[in-house]
Amino acid sequence: MANRIATLVGSLIEATATPYPVDRYLEFIDPMLTWRDTRAKVVDIRRQTDRSTTLTLRPTHQWKGHTAGQYVEVGVVINGTRHRRFYSPANAEAQRGDIELTVAVHENGLVSNHLRSNVRVGDVLSLETAGGTFALPAQRPAEIVLISGGSGITPVLSMLRTLVSEGHTGPITFVHYARSPQDVPYSVELDAIARSVPGVEVRLHYTRTASPEHFAADHINDVAERDGAQVYMCGPAALMSAVREYADTVGISDRIHSEAFTIEAPTPASADQLGGDLVFAKSNVTAENDGRTILEQAEAAGLTPEFGCRMGICFSCTKVRKTGTTRNVVTGDLDSEPDKHIQICVTAPCGDVEIDV
Repeated sequence: MANRIATLVGSLIEATATPYPVDRYLEFIDPMLTWRDTRAKVVDIRRQTDRSTTLTLRPTHQWKGHTAGQYVEVGVVINGTRHRRFYSPANAEAQRGDIELTVAVHENGLVSNHLRSNVRVGDVLSLETAGGTFALPAQRPAEIVLISGGSGITPVLSMLRTLVSEGHTGPITFVHYARSPQDVPYSVELDAIARSVPGVEVRLHYTRTASPEHFAADHINDVAERDGAQVYMCGPAALMSAVREYADTVGISDRIHSEAFTIEAPTPASADQLGGDLVFAKSNVTAENDGRTILEQAEAAGLTPEFGCRMGICFSCTKVRKTGTTRNVVTGDLDSEPDKHIQICVTAPCGDVEIDV
C-alpha cells in the first residue's frame, strides 16, 4: 500500500516538485515512503564484539538485492550533515529481503561510532545499488578457499552463507585473521557451520595474542594448491599482499580473486611532488611531506584518523583538503580545488598541503 501511495503522489508532483526532488517531500510523510530513492529501516541491532555492531536493514521496494561479495553505500545524517560509507552485506546473496551489515568501530570513526552508539531500531538510512565485481562465478568452483582479515569477513561470509544455502557439496575452507578470539564476529555461527555442514572447515588465526599468527603458507597450502581450487579474499593490504606473494611463489596467482578490494601498481611520485609541509589543521600538527599517503603520514605523526579498507573503496577516511595540491596514488591525477573532500588513504600531498585532520 505504501508503495502505491508513493507512486501516486510521485506522479502528481514529479513535474512541479521544485526546487527539491519528490522524495524530499515524501519523507515528511514517512521516511520509508519513496519515489526514487532507496532507503532502509533498522529492524535489529546486535553487538557481537566490543569493536563492531551488526545492523539488520529492511530496504524499500527499490532495492534490487546483492551478489555475495559486493558492497553497498550507506548514508546517515550526523548533526545535519549526510555522511556515506561503503559496507559489504554479510547475508547470503538474494534478490530481495533484509540486509545485514557488520560495521567495524574505529576509535575516531565518526560514522562507525555513530552507528554503534546512536542508531536505534526504527531509524532510516539511505542506500545505493550494490556494486563491485568481487563475486563467485555463476558456475561455482568445486573447491573454494575463503580468506579474510578484520572487517573483511563480511563479503566472504556472504559467500560462505550463499554456498551453504545452495547446498554446495565441494570442500570450503574459511580462513579468518582477527586480533583475538573476542574480535571474531559470527564465531558461534562459524563453529556451528563447521560442525554441521559436511565439507566446510573453519580456521581462525589471531594476530595480537601471546603467540601471534600472521599469514603463513602452511595456513592454506594444503587446500589452495589442490587442482582447481579457487581463493577469494578480503582484508588488510598486508594480508592480501602476503597471500599474493605466496600464490606467485607456488604458481597459483591466477586462482586468487580480490580485484574489487585491491590497489594495483600505485603511481610513484615525481621529485617535484615531494617536500613541503603537511599540516594537520584539527590536530595542530605539522609534518614534512615524505611522499607517502596522507593517512600513512598522519599515523607516522602519531595521529589516528578513521580508516576502513585503506584502498579507496569504503570512503571511511574522507577528509577535507583545505589548501594545496594532492595526487591520487591509484590514478596519478592531481587536484588542488580548495575545501574538497578527499580519501586520505589513496591521496598523497604534493608540496605544502593543509588537511582537516
